Amino acid sequence: MENKFRELAALLQQQNERLTIDEARTWVEILWEDFEATRAKAGRKYQGQDMTEAIVRQWIQHYGPKLDEFLDRNPKYHHLFMERRQQ
Repeated sequence: MENKFRELAALLQQQNERLTIDEARTWVEILWEDFEATRAKAGRKYQGQDMTEAIVRQWIQHYGPKLDEFLDRNPKYHHLFMERRQQ
């Protein structure tokens, strides 16, 4: 799992060079958890990590270049990024 997160974070950073590798990793974790939680809340059957990885990859390809802009308009996750910067 760690390797998948690292690989996805590197992919996201390639898509959006304004993100640090730590910020990219945070986004990957947020996207991963959000997808799995949303499916669970909807009562969908869990289809495994491969399915989640495919969706997160798709989101990175589509939204990755602008994810940092989302943070400016939606402060819900802002604290997660500030905590990483202070570590």
